[in-house]
Amino acid sequence: MPYEPFFERFGELAWKETRSLRFFKDPRLAGDEFGFIELYCNDENCDCRRVMFDVLSKNRQKSVAVIAYGWESREFYARWYREEDPEIIEQMQGPILNPGSHQSELALALLEKVSDVLLTDPEYIARLKRHYQMFKEKVDPKYFRQARSPESVTHVLPKNKKHKRSRPK
Repeated sequence: MPYEPFFERFGELAWKETRSLRFFKDPRLAGDEFGFIELYCNDENCDCRRVMFDVLSKNRQKSVAVIAYGWESREFYARWYREEDPEIIEQMQGPILNPGSHQSELALALLEKVSDVLLTDPEYIARLKRHYQMFKEKVDPKYFRQARSPESVTHVLPKNKKHKRSRPK
């Protein structure tokens, strides 16, 4: 699944709606500001319902963490993956440090903040889902415009294909 920044397709909107956080009382993160750049899967055959946050440090001028977040249930990801692999399903659902990405010493603290601050805001979660839908409509307009909302999209991994995800026909 290749991930692409939301701003690549929706620059002006991304500029307005990208979340950033500044911390004052947490000694691990104090004195810095962090931007949470949204990345979405640009595979037209994928409906993973996930976002990756490339967390950028203003002070360091670079990425300090990559956090994945899947907002659907464990059951959804088990059905989507079409296998009962608890480790993969756990990585798909909820916030997690992306295992395939470089993480700085700040990554665990940032994961905590994402869980405790960003992902407790229902309006922000709704924004992520809206951005996902918009992004997927650009990637695969025929299918995702028919679906109309992330809640109505059904997506499973076809049998006998463990790594290529696609939608049912």
